[in-house]
Amino acid sequence: MATIEVTEKNFNDIADKGIVLLDFWAEWCGPCKMFGPIFEKASEENDDITFGKIDTDQEQALAQGFDIRSIPTLMAIRDGIVVFSQPGAIPAPALTDLISQVRALDMDEIRSELDKELKNAEQD
Repeated sequence: MATIEVTEKNFNDIADKGIVLLDFWAEWCGPCKMFGPIFEKASEENDDITFGKIDTDQEQALAQGFDIRSIPTLMAIRDGIVVFSQPGAIPAPALTDLISQVRALDMDEIRSELDKELKNAEQD
């Protein structure tokens, strides 16, 4: 699957479906241009994952909503939960490793931990 353009209009439809990797980028960003082909190649090798690109100049509300302060920023979402977010271009082997780690997550355990945190926050 090739990368898709993610906008404020289609974000919610995309973010809730399985594993989603997002590349927050801008046309003028040198590291973004270096990371782009790595991200594109990974999208072609992992057709069960949605790979989306968010142009931070065009989609400022999304960038602000996720508190993006540096680009590129890579974000991984699984089952609607952000499980990874890190600024900076990463090499292909690191992206492959990240994909493996996201696939291996026990989402029942993560949801349970989030529920506990939410209950503790409500009690404080």
